[in-house]
Amino acid sequence: MSVTGKIKIFSGNANRELAAEICGQLGIELGKASTERFSDGEFNFQIEENVRGHDVFIVQPTCPPSDRHLMELLIMIDTFVRASAERVTAVIPYFGYARSDKKDRPRVPIAAKLVANLITKAGAQRVLTIDLHASQIQGFFDIPVDHLYAAPIVVDYFKANPIENLIVVAPDTGGAERARAYAKRLNAGLALCDKRRERANEADVMNIVGDVSGKNCLIIDDMCDTGGTICKVAEALHKAGANEISACFTHGVLSGKAVENISGSYLKKVIVTNTIPISDNGMPLVKGGKIEVLSVAELLASAIRSIHDETSVSSLFI
Repeated sequence: MSVTGKIKIFSGNANRELAAEICGQLGIELGKASTERFSDGEFNFQIEENVRGHDVFIVQPTCPPSDRHLMELLIMIDTFVRASAERVTAVIPYFGYARSDKKDRPRVPIAAKLVANLITKAGAQRVLTIDLHASQIQGFFDIPVDHLYAAPIVVDYFKANPIENLIVVAPDTGGAERARAYAKRLNAGLALCDKRRERANEADVMNIVGDVSGKNCLIIDDMCDTGGTICKVAEALHKAGANEISACFTHGVLSGKAVENISGSYLKKVIVTNTIPISDNGMPLVKGGKIEVLSVAELLASAIRSIHDETSVSSLFI
């Protein structure tokens, strides 16, 4: 699939491998730019080719270190606007700060709205993202947002690698709708965990709703951070009599002791996508075969082509 015309794709330092893969899908070269830093750590960005009148797409997930990658994105957007790009689209496969989407406690920020304001104020005219933690974040932007889902990629994987006697599990009540969509497309049963979170990054699974005894479970969620929640869900499923337990996440943040937690858990396999690059921390699990990475490059490339050609991207939605 080749794109002709005034389209250019650039990348910051967050996930250059994914940007290069997207360019390969589109049959174009990755845009030339300097993404170095001054000795004090400030981002020193310069475009090294003409972008005047071009349709520019910046591939930059705001994954850890989130502040660093977010600042890179804002500076790049500003640079392309000042370089007279015709349109600037922020391609944010993983949207950081998405968990701070509401005031669920006194005196806390709504950081997702703040980040949306920053991206818009910097000059982005469109946002392309995958599996937001909360769908309502689309409404935080005053510019068009194309919110894609990794579900078609994951469903195709499990149709090609079917699991017998499968039941899909939502790790909490908030993920029930997502899990139900997967269960329907995989012709599988559905169960969920009643979870009570006492503090950030810590969760206690209270009980399993649904019969998982003797069944192979697939836990579905949008992201895995420290792995604490998912490991406790897997433990609860094991105690409830589940057979083999796997998990699937769009965004493999894998921070802190995530690798250690998953390695010592009841999880047989973990499926993630490359919205976030698997860090060196995660490589032992990759080499050991416990984590498998699916690519979202073709999905994003198709969306970028549709946006550039001003055609509908609705066929890419689940």
